[in-house]
Amino acid sequence: MPTPRFSVHCTALAEIATGVYDIYFEKPAGFTFTPGKFVLWDVPKVDAATDIQPRSFSIASLPSEPELRFIIKYLAGGRASEWIKQQFKVGMEVSMQGPLGRFKLHPGEKDIILVCTGAGLGPFRPMIIDALQQGDRRQMDLVFGVRTEKDLFWTEEFEALTKQHENFFLHLALSDPTPAWTGHRGRVQSLVALIAKDIAQKHVYACGSPIMTNDVKKHCLEEWGLTKQDVHVEGYI
Repeated sequence: MPTPRFSVHCTALAEIATGVYDIYFEKPAGFTFTPGKFVLWDVPKVDAATDIQPRSFSIASLPSEPELRFIIKYLAGGRASEWIKQQFKVGMEVSMQGPLGRFKLHPGEKDIILVCTGAGLGPFRPMIIDALQQGDRRQMDLVFGVRTEKDLFWTEEFEALTKQHENFFLHLALSDPTPAWTGHRGRVQSLVALIAKDIAQKHVYACGSPIMTNDVKKHCLEEWGLTKQDVHVEGYI
């Protein structure tokens, strides 16, 4: 069966951190998905509207939420980035195809560590919240890395989850923080083994820049003692 296509209107658009766009669309009737899935948007070229190419974006909303939500990080010169920055507006109609992908939380007894940078946090939001709402008791550590304090987003929601669920922990990491920053410093791939000292006993999920996800995968398999079955990555360009 072919993957469904649909057209939806944007209902909200906000820049919530430096170059980070939080975008909502109406959800098509009957649209169902599991957390971690993505959809393909038809994205026109800024200076040539008939030149359309697909771009993939992970769904950042929960299946139970009334709208489809996406988080997008601006990349200078990127087709979708320039379109969103220069031309995209609330009310615009976008053609999409999905849901697609195999990225998801796997069942089992092993605890979980989720590592992400930038917009790689997008699919982790529904994966984490849905699992906690379903009563998943495994320990979940979220390691979220960006460059500076101005690049952070959604921290209030995840901090609230740490208070609501004793098995969820948030670890923020900045690679270029101000002197006032008191949290983790450095790139996430260099901090994972320090945060999770028993990492060989966990499921590891990584989502974000391909450099980071490739580093995490390499460390997991060559240094940290994990098997391929326990490592799940999704690289974002």
